[in-house]
Amino acid sequence: MSDGGKGTACHRDVEELLAERGLEVDHVTVYRWVQRFTPLLVEAARPCRHRPGDRWFVDETYVKVAGRWTYVYRAVDQHGQVIDVLASTRRDQAAARRFFVRALSHGHRPVEVTTDKAPVYPRVLDEFLPEACHVDAARENNRIEAEHGRLKARLRPMRGLKRLRSTQTISAGHAFVQNIRRGHYDLGIDTAPHARVTAAFTELTLAI
Repeated sequence: MSDGGKGTACHRDVEELLAERGLEVDHVTVYRWVQRFTPLLVEAARPCRHRPGDRWFVDETYVKVAGRWTYVYRAVDQHGQVIDVLASTRRDQAAARRFFVRALSHGHRPVEVTTDKAPVYPRVLDEFLPEACHVDAARENNRIEAEHGRLKARLRPMRGLKRLRSTQTISAGHAFVQNIRRGHYDLGIDTAPHARVTAAFTELTLAI
């Protein structure tokens, strides 16, 4: 996603979809909407969110931001709910600590956490979740690897992320929509899955 106003393939797709419905909105405006309203929608939906499960799968993937590799930490529970995401310029213990602070802020502590064999995770888990069972087998983390693939598929059409903040917003927005579509919010629950996101956003616009 370009921060310079050039737009992206996915934003142009949204622009075309809106045009089909008689709404003339350019891709730059769509981009600004994403940056402005994603945090507001996520916050408005917080009371409707389901409690995370007790088995977490944690890993990080990487994307280029302003030509440099940047890491996106993600956690998914056993039900497929994306618990949280964090974009970071570093892949180290400090970044892992920040991520777990965010993930645990949702008010539930897992009994089991699966990660890869990165050396930072045992130390961070001993600090934040000493009572949890830590599974550090890469083959057990296929669930989160699949989640990374979905995120990268969303980012791939973009011309180039320029700011860490934009990467965080887009990654959080992708997780938010994914969670709504999978039924992890009490939003649009009386709607067919393919229309659940639209119904949820209609409900949320009344709250922001």
